[in-house]
Amino acid sequence: MKLSQFKFNLPESLLASEPSEQRDESRLMVLHRDSGKIEHKIFKDVLDYFDDQDVMILNNTKVFPARMYGNKEKTGATIEVFLLRELNKELRLWDVLVDPARKIRVGNKLYFGDDDLLVAEVVDNTTSRGRTIRFLFDGTDDEFRRNIEILGETPLPKYIKRKATPEDKFRYQTIYAKNEGAVAAPTAGLHFSRELMKRLELKGVNFAEVTLHVGLGTFRTVEVEDLTKHKMDSEQFIITDEAARVVNKGIDAKRRVCAVGTTSMRAIESSVSADRHLKAANDWTSKFIYPPYDFSIANSMITNFHTPESTLLVMIAAFAGYEHVMNAYEVAVKEKYRFYSYGDAMLII
Repeated sequence: MKLSQFKFNLPESLLASEPSEQRDESRLMVLHRDSGKIEHKIFKDVLDYFDDQDVMILNNTKVFPARMYGNKEKTGATIEVFLLRELNKELRLWDVLVDPARKIRVGNKLYFGDDDLLVAEVVDNTTSRGRTIRFLFDGTDDEFRRNIEILGETPLPKYIKRKATPEDKFRYQTIYAKNEGAVAAPTAGLHFSRELMKRLELKGVNFAEVTLHVGLGTFRTVEVEDLTKHKMDSEQFIITDEAARVVNKGIDAKRRVCAVGTTSMRAIESSVSADRHLKAANDWTSKFIYPPYDFSIANSMITNFHTPESTLLVMIAAFAGYEHVMNAYEVAVKEKYRFYSYGDAMLII
């Protein structure tokens, strides 16, 4: 399929810059894969679509405060440093993006915080905006992490033009986040409240937690018309023996197995056994799912509304059918559903 087939008109006013008042009271569109039928609900109504022994697969990655602001030595110019991932814990080497990049060269030092709580040196160029930096810090790893917490901001997506608030620290994180390592939230999971999870549990729904540390590559613009030529960035994922056992029990019992979010879907589709069951794994994936694609593990999914020509929209079309999805998105725009990270949700069954 071609990238241009995933264009649609998305008014800027529908990009959600604030979360819904209550996590589980955002709107929910239910899309039936077989018929294309659409229902309009609120998120807590997912309860009506799941029963005893059904399985929900959650991505328990935890977002860390990846956006920092430092000052360049000598000039004092303010530089945004976006932490992508830690390359070496002992050496405190990090892969980062800097902005404005033209001002930052190998050998430059950056100072963070009023009292220079952290200092970093640029040791390499990686991409046009990418750099490798080394934090010059002699304390313990716990102290270092504490300083990142103090200095860093919640890495809200760039389309949200406001500054991150203390509320974002809590709301741009799933309630089941555990394993730190993501620079973007697995946003389908943001709709789950503790009360809703308890009610699902009481209904007999089983939860399987996997980890995929969401990187910025998930949201990178596709720049090729031929989708087969697009390359995804690599992201680390972990599937435990226990998660695989819970999911496979659901598959064998022919229950509803639901991937909560595109990141959960990418993780499970990156570790499929020959008999189409889920395998435990600790690996990296650069899997890009586009139509036509034969899904092996999940038979339903929860996802947010994605932007035109994004890899996420392409994956949804592979799962629910191109015509059904593009029609559903047309309806979503007309009905003023909220799009993107803090937006509304879709359940595909």
